[in-house]
Amino acid sequence: MEVASEMPARRKRPRPGERRGQILQTLASMLEQPGPERVTTASLAARLGVSEAALYRHFASKAQMFEGLIDFIETTLFSLSKQLLEKEVQNESEAATLGARQAARVVSLVMHFAEKNPGMVKVMCGDALILEHERLQLRMNQLFERLESMLRQCLRSHVEEKGSNTPTVDAQVLAGVLTAFVLGRLQRFVRSGFKRLPSEHLEPVLALLLNT
Repeated sequence: MEVASEMPARRKRPRPGERRGQILQTLASMLEQPGPERVTTASLAARLGVSEAALYRHFASKAQMFEGLIDFIETTLFSLSKQLLEKEVQNESEAATLGARQAARVVSLVMHFAEKNPGMVKVMCGDALILEHERLQLRMNQLFERLESMLRQCLRSHVEEKGSNTPTVDAQVLAGVLTAFVLGRLQRFVRSGFKRLPSEHLEPVLALLLNT
């Protein structure tokens, strides 16, 4: 008696948007490997099990792939920051420390985002962007400028409460210090092979910096 052979299951082809997401997720996961080794399109294609040509059907260039990661970083950080700031404003019972609380929450958000997305931190610090298109580093610079501006707005009321005679200048200085602190923690995280967590002793450090 003949036994009918089973037809092999047809492999479901991912939709264009799904494939783009897979490419970006794989790129981010490859960046999570400690060390300075550069991710190439060849190694990325090999990890995905596709040809390099297949990558370029979804992204015009490798730089565009990194821009996809930067878009994710920007959207996540600033949408969540907006939610946090609005939530703090609604807490009227503690309005006296609003500015300091807001700034601390924003810094904490960045630190915890980094811990959950170590591959993204290499992009944020610029390590993954070495030898890539210069516009990518420019975008990351703009992201941290935007972060510093957000902190400056939060901190103006804080320094006024502390009796500052020059609140605009003092808020700008303190926002710059916090931004530099964030960058330093992110760089240490990468340099340590993702062992020194950005949130290490975060609360006492912020209390010291913000004089709260």
